[in-house]
Amino acid sequence: MGTRELEQFLTYLAVKGRVASSTQNQALSAILFMYKEVLNIELPWLNDMTRAKRPEKIPVVFSKNEIQKLFANLDGTYWTMAHLLYGAGLRLMECLRLRVKDVDFDMNQITVRDGKGKKDRVTMLPEIVKIHLQQHLDKVRIVHKQDLADGYGEVYLPYALERKYPQASREWGWQYVFPSGNRSRDPRSNKIRRHHINEQSLQRMVKKAIRKSKLIKPGSCHTLRHSFATHLLESGYDIRTVQELLGHKDVRTTMIYTHVLNKGGQGVISPSDQLMVN
Repeated sequence: MGTRELEQFLTYLAVKGRVASSTQNQALSAILFMYKEVLNIELPWLNDMTRAKRPEKIPVVFSKNEIQKLFANLDGTYWTMAHLLYGAGLRLMECLRLRVKDVDFDMNQITVRDGKGKKDRVTMLPEIVKIHLQQHLDKVRIVHKQDLADGYGEVYLPYALERKYPQASREWGWQYVFPSGNRSRDPRSNKIRRHHINEQSLQRMVKKAIRKSKLIKPGSCHTLRHSFATHLLESGYDIRTVQELLGHKDVRTTMIYTHVLNKGGQGVISPSDQLMVN
């Protein structure tokens, strides 16, 4: 098949098959791979096909009352981590990959390194978690010292930092804020290291807390980040400020949260409710 037939097939997926945009993209990637790597044929870019549209969905957001119920069913380290998702607007992996050196208790801020889009940003450190986080880090430091005494204590370093700074992987500042309970073998270097907590453990605990709280909304860890942005806008913060805290490249991405401005005490009053007032 040539370009025309492939365009017709991909258009068929979008128009007749009504597949999601991700499904069409996966089919396109598979075709390009097969032609280039298997058949050794370079295909021109397929410009004349109809693209499947990504649906624009309003994010699930918990109310402040629902957030309080959720946190009432979390404790310990998972309570602290969940507060960083909600109180600082961190993504799940941004929270898990936090290093000790990037938490500034004096300035009340967290530096997110190499976030989505390979960008760094600064966000707030919630006052409510400071004492809990300091106590948590005191325990983590004891574990790290024991690891060093046992001949371990290394942590993965990004990019070529390990070659440039051979001893940095053992330094306290580079350790993960939320390390795993067990040491494991790093498949990249074959060294025994202590990685960060597995993301599934936090996801399971948040899901469990949602069920125990009897919340009807289908929430997840990312719902806490959605709620962070929405509640800031509800409180009157500028959308550009919220954009920077979230690390969005384009303000249009942040504007999806402005749906909250059309409801609640600060929003538009329904014509039905105006009849009651008049």
